[in-house]
Amino acid sequence: MAAPGGKYFIQDQLDHPKPRHDSFVKLWETKWKPLAERSLYPFLFGAAKDFEPIVEEMKRLDLKEPYNWEQYSEVFRPHGEKLLRAARAAEQAGNFEKASEFYLSSSAVWFISRYPTPLCEGQRYAWVKNKEACQKGLQLRGIPIQQVLIPHKYAIEGEGSDIPAFLSLPDSASKDKPVPTVLCICGLDAWRTEMAYFAELFRRQGVAMIAVEIPGTGDSPALANDPIGPDRQWSSVLDWLDENELIDSKRLCAWGISMGGYYAIRIAHTHSARLLGVACHGGGCHHMFDEAWLESIDQREYAHRASEPLSLKFGFQGDFGRFKREASGKFSLLKDGTLDRPCTRLLLVNGMDDSIIPIDDYYLCLTRGSPKEVRIIPGAGHMGGQQGTVVVLQWVLNLLGIQADAEKVLIEIPFIRLRPSNVTIVNSENP
Repeated sequence: MAAPGGKYFIQDQLDHPKPRHDSFVKLWETKWKPLAERSLYPFLFGAAKDFEPIVEEMKRLDLKEPYNWEQYSEVFRPHGEKLLRAARAAEQAGNFEKASEFYLSSSAVWFISRYPTPLCEGQRYAWVKNKEACQKGLQLRGIPIQQVLIPHKYAIEGEGSDIPAFLSLPDSASKDKPVPTVLCICGLDAWRTEMAYFAELFRRQGVAMIAVEIPGTGDSPALANDPIGPDRQWSSVLDWLDENELIDSKRLCAWGISMGGYYAIRIAHTHSARLLGVACHGGGCHHMFDEAWLESIDQREYAHRASEPLSLKFGFQGDFGRFKREASGKFSLLKDGTLDRPCTRLLLVNGMDDSIIPIDDYYLCLTRGSPKEVRIIPGAGHMGGQQGTVVVLQWVLNLLGIQADAEKVLIEIPFIRLRPSNVTIVNSENP
């Protein structure tokens, strides 16, 4: 709590339940449908029409929180499979643009099926299909996303031997002219399949992008309950980038989104000498683990109840009570001394009214350690909406010495041709 009187800056907003938590239909009508109609996160590759029959079935079943996740995911499955079949048929017919559109639409359906994180077998199946459809759709659109397996050199017992990642390289990359690179640190729900949306933006600017999931999410091999597990993971990733002759590791920065912003703040301190700079986009560091902050988090702006995925992600096996009691002592970057260490250039961007991760954490960052750069978006929620994304991307491009207008290059992302020409494509909240 960083506001006067021992309160959070948005204390008065914390205990007002959002109607989206009443039922899936309410979630769709009050939050997701407007985003889907504009192809904003979490519908970057999808369209509202793809979800209309799903919403009708959810309405018939009267699905609401707490969801039976197997039942929930089964509603999406036939529609994801149908779009996959249409994609394969179009591909076999040689209509690659239409095939790409179907693959990416299928990917969007699978993503919402497993959103925010797989909590059952049906959602784990959806994650597999999400990856398959996304990569195929991008490749058919001429966007060369590669799946790479990075050796986890610093793995300990219980961790996997490889770190799966998506890598995008510009055509100009060569041993003679290695390229600058952005390490995308994924979030609680937006993983490499979603961050791939930005690959072409960077590629067109001559910048490589590598997207990696955080511990406890996606395919990260790091132990979810180990506070220093991410340090080992990032050391393995950075070593691999150092050894890649197409990558200029002296021009490397990181961008952490949402929960990935927590890891962005951490890596800015733990690996400061290896990064030009780090952007924390909607992350936290200490107050995000306060029991008082977490108490009513299930009724706030997150699309579903946040308690289960959060407590699973940090290694508490879905036990939210234990998470509230123990997470701060284990993961706070204030309590472990991280914030008092020197750091590389660190940009902090978020909406003032974020009710998922408190803006109080940015105030705390500004009072400890090295000076930081910060932009707080007044009146905006988690991640600062569209303006927050533009601010982060402009900072990253400037840091890498790229002369480009971030808002303009966002509009030029090739998925624009899948949508009405009057739609401005910029990311929204909770990526």
